[in-house]
Amino acid sequence: MPPDIDPQRAVLQAVVALHAARPANAEAASQARRLLADTVGCALAGRQAGEVRRLEAALAACEPGGFAFPAGQSLSVQAAAQVIAMAATWDEACEGHALAHGRPGVPLVAALLPLALRRDASLGEFVDAFVLGYEVGARCGAWLRIRPGMHVDANWPALGVAAGAARLLGLAPEAIVQAIDIAACQLATSLYLPVAQGRTARNTYLGHSASLGLQAAFASAAGIDAPEGALAHYAANHAAAAAQPLPDASTLLLRDAYLKPFAAVRHVHYGATAARALRERLGGDTAGIRRIVLTVYEEAIVYCGNRAPRTPIQAQFSLSFGLAAMLRFGDVDPSVYAAPRFDDAELRRLEALVELEVDAGLTARRERGATLALTHDGVTHEETVTTIAGDAQNPLDRATLLAKFAHYAARSVAPARAQAFCDGVLDAPAGTALGALWQRL
Repeated sequence: MPPDIDPQRAVLQAVVALHAARPANAEAASQARRLLADTVGCALAGRQAGEVRRLEAALAACEPGGFAFPAGQSLSVQAAAQVIAMAATWDEACEGHALAHGRPGVPLVAALLPLALRRDASLGEFVDAFVLGYEVGARCGAWLRIRPGMHVDANWPALGVAAGAARLLGLAPEAIVQAIDIAACQLATSLYLPVAQGRTARNTYLGHSASLGLQAAFASAAGIDAPEGALAHYAANHAAAAAQPLPDASTLLLRDAYLKPFAAVRHVHYGATAARALRERLGGDTAGIRRIVLTVYEEAIVYCGNRAPRTPIQAQFSLSFGLAAMLRFGDVDPSVYAAPRFDDAELRRLEALVELEVDAGLTARRERGATLALTHDGVTHEETVTTIAGDAQNPLDRATLLAKFAHYAARSVAPARAQAFCDGVLDAPAGTALGALWQRL
């Protein structure tokens, strides 16, 4: 390769060329459909928050259009993208990708769903655009690691959205890459500070990525151009860029996407999974618990060491809250972040008992897992977890995926309609109109 060719950008170009030239293969299409269903379910749950409802109403008043949630107001493509992205991330129950250290899929669904509906696109056209965008976005996340004090959500995810939206618009590979370059010129320095302080500004970040990606795709379609070295310049000057080569274009990163069984960041899932097993062993009785020790890899404590969380977003990033909620209620779903459960006295007693310790072995081996030990009526019980449901090696089965959707959508969608929508998304032929599936809700 000539020395003036950026090898990371060359990989992204190859990814675009590969996925723009052909429909998604069966494995990629299946994963894309699963992520679409899960993200919509998360959005239907998060949309119940008062803040999300007010944003939806405000945007509908000034930007009406062709998209609407079930029984919702009409929204333009850009307005819908902001609301879908915020709603899907509100309860922290959405997808993610370990290599990317973020969630490439949520802003893609947020941008592509209303755009596809507006264009009367088929399910297959949505899937093809999603796969290309995801493969670009996940690689950008692996490459453009953020600097300390930043949060990924309003940063590199826009690059995947730009690529996916450009694919859906029918742009040629060169114009899809141009859209990525346009977005690269204006990536946001989104801060971690709102998470640390429990502020919901963080929940606007993925909407920013969805909006920027759409803008970049339409700009490229209009003939706007950008420097070919924009990504390399950003990586060198504004990111903590990884030096490792990116996975080649033939590697399907979508294969490694994970879905969450619980509404909390992924680090919390190991302790919560162990807590569920111990809760079953104790028959749900928590009154006799007098000591709780969670031993976990160091990164989990660094990012999720929040104690006595005062706000839902702090609780979503709290190892102690997540396992205490599981012990108390047998689940960590959106209900634990709202009254009366959020301030439940027994939950708060259990959270205060939790001691966090670093597992030196897991940390040294760069492995994930947790051991939970609790003392109940003088007897110590212990559970070790090394894998969690939803991981690539342990994916949610269809029944679990559909049950999660029905549970999360229950306040706005009847069970039969939820089942019909999910069945269609997962099974309908690629040529099925996406609008026909959306009407099932």
